[in-house]
Order: sequence, then C-alpha cells, then structure tokens
Amino acid sequence: MIDSIMNLLFRCSHKRLTRPVTPISREGRPQGDTYVACLDCGKQFSYDAKQMKIGKPLGTPAPTGGSLGMALGSLLTPRKKI
Repeated sequence: MIDSIMNLLFRCSHKRLTRPVTPISREGRPQGDTYVACLDCGKQFSYDAKQMKIGKPLGTPAPTGGSLGMALGSLLTPRKKI
C-alpha cells in the first residue's frame, strides 16, 4: 500500500537499466526468463531478446545467496540509533 502511494507521488522513469540478464544453472543451462532491472528503484521487467523490447514488470524476486539484491539489502538497512 505504501509502495503504491509512493509510486503515485514519486514515479521512477526507469531510464537507467541493467543489461539483459538470464539466470543460469550451475551446469550452464538457462533457468529462467531474461529480465532487466532499473538501477534507480530496483524494479525488474521481462525482456524479449529477439525483439529487444522491455516487457511487463515482474514480481519481487526472493534474494538468493551471492546476488546483487542480497548485497544491496545489507546497504539499505536502517542505521542503529545511538
């Protein structure tokens, strides 16, 4: 709910995006759909590599070990009050 209100007030233009990313397994096989992420707000969007177009927003992924989301999550935690 708060996320919806903040999006109405301060919309992100999603102009700064990552390169397309396709998750792969340890064996090197594609494990999921290709996506791009906004560098400003972190929202992920599906990506069609054949047409080179950004698609609909994806749901929030669960953090996995060694991912950028996990590293950023530790940076975004509130500071302790002294």
